[in-house]
Amino acid sequence: MLHDQRFYVAIAFVIFFILFGRKLWTAIVTQLDAHAQSARQELAEAAELRRQAEQILEDATREREQALAEAQAMIEHSRQEAALIGETARRDAEAIATRREQMARDRIAASERAAVQDVRKQAIEAATAAVREVVAHHLAENGEAASTLVDRSLDALPGALRAANEAGPGAINAA
Repeated sequence: MLHDQRFYVAIAFVIFFILFGRKLWTAIVTQLDAHAQSARQELAEAAELRRQAEQILEDATREREQALAEAQAMIEHSRQEAALIGETARRDAEAIATRREQMARDRIAASERAAVQDVRKQAIEAATAAVREVVAHHLAENGEAASTLVDRSLDALPGALRAANEAGPGAINAA
């Protein structure tokens, strides 16, 4: 065993390890600790980035929900406005139709009144013409009756004028 090279290599290795092992061990442990610390920092950064990403996602989700709620509110408001405008337009159209109908009725009533007045006027003119003819024919046949009729008419004229003035200008047209 003392003559075997493996024995000397093993002893040299043990002595090397005893002499330089502590320094190597410290360097290796320091290196591994630094690497572990670096890994921990990277994990902490990754966790922080993940937390920030989750926060941003929550904020974006909240904003999206708020935007959807606002959009729904706007749509509902627009629907209500449209219904209100439609109702107002319907009422306005009904009011216009009612006014036009009333105007048409008023025109019809005015036309009826004008027609009735025309018929009355023509009836009066026809009656007046007939009376003239009858009176002229009767007076032509009987002279004494004509003279009596003229005298009575002249006597009744002031009373008729007074009655017409008291009744007003419309009384003559109504008669």
